[in-house]
Amino acid sequence: PGSSWGLGVLLKDTSFFFFMPNGMKFKWESDFHHLLSVFQEDEFNWLLKEEVHAVLKQLQDILKEASRRFAVPTPGMEAQLKQENFILGSSTMDQVKGVLTLQGEALTQADINIKVAKSSQVMHFTFRDDKQWKLQQIQDARNHVNQALQLLSSRDESYHFKTGAEVNKLMDAVMLQLTRARNRLTTPATLTLPELASSGLMKMFTPPMPGDVMINFYINLSKLCLTVYQLHVLQPNTTKNFKPAGSSVLHNPGAMFEINNTKFEVSHVHKVECVVPWLNDTLVFFTISLQLCQQLKDKISVFSSFWNYRPF
Repeated sequence: PGSSWGLGVLLKDTSFFFFMPNGMKFKWESDFHHLLSVFQEDEFNWLLKEEVHAVLKQLQDILKEASRRFAVPTPGMEAQLKQENFILGSSTMDQVKGVLTLQGEALTQADINIKVAKSSQVMHFTFRDDKQWKLQQIQDARNHVNQALQLLSSRDESYHFKTGAEVNKLMDAVMLQLTRARNRLTTPATLTLPELASSGLMKMFTPPMPGDVMINFYINLSKLCLTVYQLHVLQPNTTKNFKPAGSSVLHNPGAMFEINNTKFEVSHVHKVECVVPWLNDTLVFFTISLQLCQQLKDKISVFSSFWNYRPF
């Protein structure tokens, strides 16, 4: 009583009928599927109109927070962007120690002490006053975040998504940018030793870096890393087994290379690093955002049967 539904009756021929209060009936195989598709269409339209935009707003809020971590100073406003000092070194290893100043995507100052392996002499280097070193990984990651934000802002609350495919296309594009941003922080660039030797980084220091020392800065996950290579020149009579090393993030002792007709071998490698907290925050934001995108795609896929009835 009070219900709009009647009784369901299973007949001998296994057809299933619903009897309505007014005496009408409809058959399971046809009318019920039609009614179900109507319910699905209503729910799907609600998903496209309401929930998609709620997720897009959530994604925008998270990625704006990530973008804020990558803040870049505007000309004349550099003082407003916080400078952070990071101490690189180890209590168990004193061959290399450094203090690096990070401001957004740029290393603005560096103070590095390197103990020479043979003599235990300590060499001291600092950035020249007129030099800063851009960390390309951070710059690229920031650009990918901003591209993801542009994609999201192109579909504001007044925009009406018409198909699940349209939502998936947007999510795939956003996920591509976020994956690229994350990969730039988790996968440092590989370099050959000649590329490293001729890098502009070698010209950043005062006093000038000697020819038998090379350094490299890079980001690995949430860590700022400094690698120092000490080299020795290979004599002409010892180069018959010379085999130049390929590209790598970190070269090992024994790696060989040639530059300006002189052959070198890496004798010692020292790596020091420290955690940059806001980079760790950013990686968490990327993970959460990618999960939100995938969850929305999964909800859209629930209606895959409905797409048989309308263009996808």
